[in-house]
Formats: sequence, C-alpha cells, structure tokens
Amino acid sequence: MAGFAWIAPGLLLAAALGKDGWEAFRIGYVGALVFYLVTLYWLLRIPYRWLGIPLGPAAGWLTLSAFMALFPGLWVWLLSRTPRPDSPELVPGSSPRLRGWLAGSWAARSVWALLGATAWVALEMGIARIFGGFPWNLLGASQYQLVPLIQIASVTGIYGVSFLVVWVSLSLASATLNLLRHPQTRSAWLGEIFLPLLVTAVVFNAGARRVRATLESSDKIKVLLIQPSIPQTVIWDPSGDAERLAEVLRLTRVGLTNSADLVIWPESAIPRPIRYDEPTFEAVTSLAREHQAWFILGSDDVEPRPTPENPDEVEYFNSSFLISPQGALESRYNKRHLVIFGEYIPLARWMPFFKLFTPIQGGFTPGGEPIFYDLSTLGVEASVLICFEDMFPHLARTSVGPRTGLMVNLTNDGWFGQSAAQWQQAASAVFRAVENGVPLARCCNNGLTCWIDPRGRIREVFLDSRGTIYGPGFLRVEIPVRRAAHHEGATFYNQHGDVFGWTCLGIGGLLLAAKLSSARRPTPARGGN
Repeated sequence: MAGFAWIAPGLLLAAALGKDGWEAFRIGYVGALVFYLVTLYWLLRIPYRWLGIPLGPAAGWLTLSAFMALFPGLWVWLLSRTPRPDSPELVPGSSPRLRGWLAGSWAARSVWALLGATAWVALEMGIARIFGGFPWNLLGASQYQLVPLIQIASVTGIYGVSFLVVWVSLSLASATLNLLRHPQTRSAWLGEIFLPLLVTAVVFNAGARRVRATLESSDKIKVLLIQPSIPQTVIWDPSGDAERLAEVLRLTRVGLTNSADLVIWPESAIPRPIRYDEPTFEAVTSLAREHQAWFILGSDDVEPRPTPENPDEVEYFNSSFLISPQGALESRYNKRHLVIFGEYIPLARWMPFFKLFTPIQGGFTPGGEPIFYDLSTLGVEASVLICFEDMFPHLARTSVGPRTGLMVNLTNDGWFGQSAAQWQQAASAVFRAVENGVPLARCCNNGLTCWIDPRGRIREVFLDSRGTIYGPGFLRVEIPVRRAAHHEGATFYNQHGDVFGWTCLGIGGLLLAAKLSSARRPTPARGGN
C-alpha cells in the first residue's frame, strides 16, 4: 500500500484525461468510493443487529464511504482539463485525452502538478474538519513506516507527507505521458520528475539526519499497558460487569509482579463509573496504593445538570482519570471529539428513527478543553486522547503543552473485532508523536497496544499467545520521557499548527474559484463564411 500511494493519485487523474465537468467528477468519485468501501469494511463487523439485520453497520459503511468519496471526486474535477475545440494538435495522431494533459510548457505542467498536490492537502484539511471530521486513512498515513520521510510532519503535520506523495504521483503520470508523446527521446520524462524527486530526497535526507541525531533520554518510566480484549457484546451486557472488572484486575496484578511507575487501562475497561461505584473505586485505588503506582484509565462519568423542567437531569461523559499512588483521584479528562452514532445520535429529537441504526439510546456530552496530568513523583506531565482522538492532528496538538512529556491514547477498537481498523488507527497515531515531538503510549482493548517514540518509530507492540495483536494480556515497556525541567522545546507544528495546511486551503480556494469561473465562461462561437 505504501508504494501504491505514490502512483494512485496520478492513475486516478489519468483515468479522467480529456474529461471535464460531471464526467471527471464521476470517475474520481467511483475510484474513491471503491477505496473507502474496501478500507472501511470493518464497519460491517460492528456487532449490532436490528431484527437480525446489520442495518446500522451497513448504512454507516455505505453512507460514510459515499461521503468520503466526494473529496477525491472533487479533486479530480478540479484538476481535470480538456483542450479547447480550437486548440492545435500537440501530438500528431494522438488522442485528445493526451493532448489535454500535455498542453502547455514544462513550467505550466510543473505548476499544475504543484497545484494538484496543494488541492489534495486542502481537501484533506476539509476531511479532518467538516461535520466533525474523519481523517481516517489520509494519504500521508500510508508512509508511516518511512520514518525519515515522515519527519516533515514536525513542521507541516501529516499534510506535508500527503503533499509530497501527490506531487510525485502527478509528476510521474506527466512523465509517463510525455514519454508516450516522445518515445524516441528516452530522457523526455526526466524534466517532469526531477524537481519533486529532488525535494523528496532533500526531505528524506533531512529526516534521516533528524532521526540519527535523536538523543534518547536517560529518564525512563516503567509503564504497564493492559489489554483486556473484551468483546463489544460483553461491554453492552451489564450482567457481566463484575467478571469484566475482575479480569482487568487479574491481568494488572500479574503484570505488576514486576514494578511499574504507571499503569494504563484502555477505554471501556471499567464497566461502571469509578467516581460513583464504590466497589470499583476501592478495587482500583487499593491496587494503586499496594503497588505505589500511578494509574491512568478510562471510565464513564456523570455530572448533574438540573433544569427547571427536569431537576434530575444529568450529563454523561466518556472520561479518563488519573489516580495517584496514594489512591486519590487526581484529575479527570472528558473526551472532546465524540463518535457519531457511537457516542451521540445527531438530530435525535427531530429524527428518532436514527436510533434504529445504533445500539446507543442516549449520548455523551463532549468535554471542553485538554487536561494535563501531573505525575508529580515521576516529574512527568502526561496528556490523554480517548478513542479516535489520536486521528486528529489539530486536536492532538492542543493536548501537548510546554511541559508535556508523554501522550497516552486509550481506545476501544473491540467494536470492529479482529480487523484492519486497529492497524489503520495506529498508522495515523504515529504522526501525532512526530508532529509534537512527544512519545505516545497506546493502550487498546484489543489492539494495537504499543508505544511510539517522538520520531514515529513503533518501538514495542503487544502480541498475545497466538502472536496476534488482538488477544488479552499486558505489555511492560520503559519509555524515555522529557522531564518537565528538561524540556527540549516544541516542534514547529506544535507551536504554530496547520500553517502549511491553511496555506494550501487558501490556494485551493482560489483554484476552485478559478475553476468555477472558467466553467461559467461561455465557449466562443467559431465563426466562418
């Protein structure tokens, strides 16, 4: 997949050669729809059935894929161009499709490739934000294993990697067609790809030097990551709450036979709100006191919200808690970015039939701001991202402050069984570590539990007794962290955010305006006597 990403955008646009308007959009849309239907297949694995029919999962899979495909469809339409009826034939005997692509000088084609990459980033910025955003499988994420290349994300975010991939792809397509145009001149393609390959090589080399220059901190904390692998059907069944908690406690006790500074439990590990369920609170806090370890864990939470109409009104939150070695609840973070149909039902008051598509009947309230956990005895500040919050560059950036030495992601991908969803999310999470220059510990219900260093290298991954990432168990790791007193400085991206992305969005807006203006301009009549 990583290699195919470098040619896919060019192939998609080549399929629309000589097309314009609706036809170009349709080609891009269909190609993207196939991609999303294939890569998001795991939505069908959500174990929810209405009258025995997977109505909700199938509707979500089709609707989300159809929506996401709009963006590449718009991109193909935006970049497509056809020769004017009165344009000269540039390639004797060639098809009008080739003539449309090759029209203009080398400089014009180079600018066109750059604008294509810019427009792609502009659309990815929209994908990450429109209707709450769903930046899943952004093109740059396909390169997560090319550690030197992805270091550019510390400046541009993941969008800089997407830009390079699309720029190279369009230049390769242009070079191939130029070679078809001049088969007798084998070097005709070199001018098309020289500049993007040069820039990519410079970025790769700079990234390699950055990786080599990394000085691993001698300050390490011992972290115990618990992966309970609780099936989603069990999570929805309150009759098994006691057994769920007992299994998580058992895994933790076994893992704590070797001491740990910090124990992390994933989202959905605790069946009942820890602040209000005394047996749960006592079981967890006594374990923290016994082993003198900090705990970060996921738990639902409730806050009263009385109204004149309903004095017993409450708000529910998907939260994480910090528990001290003395057994005190030190801090709480409420998830800010909720999953549509998974944690809230949009327009439920006006369209109650939406409840047919999801197992939830109520919903959570989003949190308001990032919270930083002060692990005072360790001299480390940590921040938490819950569920798919590690997919959002701009959200993760706000969770890393000047003193933050560790990011933690608590997630439950048990919704999707043993599928590719776990790997896809982890691939994107790699970029959050690079963008912010901070290690990321991921604690998941059924994978991919691991830790990622500040350069985006996945260092250690939990594997169960079968050698898969999906089963129950625990992972002991030692993570080098930046002590608050020895902060080496934030990355450009962490300090300034999506400067690159917003610039591309502005240029993309101008490109869209020019395209719309051109589309409305009438074609001059060709007169004759």
